Amino acid sequence: MRAIFDQNGLSKEDIFAHKHFVIITRSGIEKIMAVNDIKVTYEEIKMERDFVVIKARATKGKDHWVETYGEAGPENCRNAYYVATAEKRAMSRSVLKLVGLYMHSVLGEDEEVVES
Repeated sequence: MRAIFDQNGLSKEDIFAHKHFVIITRSGIEKIMAVNDIKVTYEEIKMERDFVVIKARATKGKDHWVETYGEAGPENCRNAYYVATAEKRAMSRSVLKLVGLYMHSVLGEDEEVVES
């Protein structure tokens, strides 16, 4: 993981350690996108007043891509901006999956974290 952080120019301000996972800030996600020339496109899956699902497709080059989803609703979002939150979650997840960090319990800062 440290090598991936270094390769993407992430600083201490971009990374926060949690007891169960690592969180990368929005600026850290943007750095990863820039360093890797990652492009993200979005598709609306569900747009309701109280629940939004956005699909993100992140691509790096011609042959490397990943699709994933971001969702937001009253059960997992503390603000009223469901579309923006779902988009941020979809983007973060797709970028982190594409560079191999999501499998190491690295999350974007827009994830709703539920403590157990």
